[in-house]
Amino acid sequence: QVQLVESGGGLVQPGGSLRLSCAASGSIFSIHAMGWYRQAPGKERELVASIFSGSSTKYADSVKGRFTISRDNAKNMTYLQMNSLKPEDTAVYYCNADIYGRVAETYRWLGVWGQGTLVTVSS
Repeated sequence: QVQLVESGGGLVQPGGSLRLSCAASGSIFSIHAMGWYRQAPGKERELVASIFSGSSTKYADSVKGRFTISRDNAKNMTYLQMNSLKPEDTAVYYCNADIYGRVAETYRWLGVWGQGTLVTVSS
């Protein structure tokens, strides 16, 4: 079974930093885009940052200059370095990836989500 597992969330003071990690596991042939989304209480899930197989990146305007997405293709992992955190960054952060992986006896493209990790920015 192909799955994503996030780690690294927690409580941090405003202005602090956190690094989120996301590991893909299972029968994986290749991974195209990987990304981080977040959902704050009472709000819709939004894209935070994404990184493609050629390492090009895309960021939400609200995090540009503060967050950095990266990936390690050898380990099937993506990371989100979050600096200068603000209270409005508080949310559950989800990892997402487009994975060519095995389901039952066949390989196909899968849109996979992690279970989420909570980031709380508060003094």
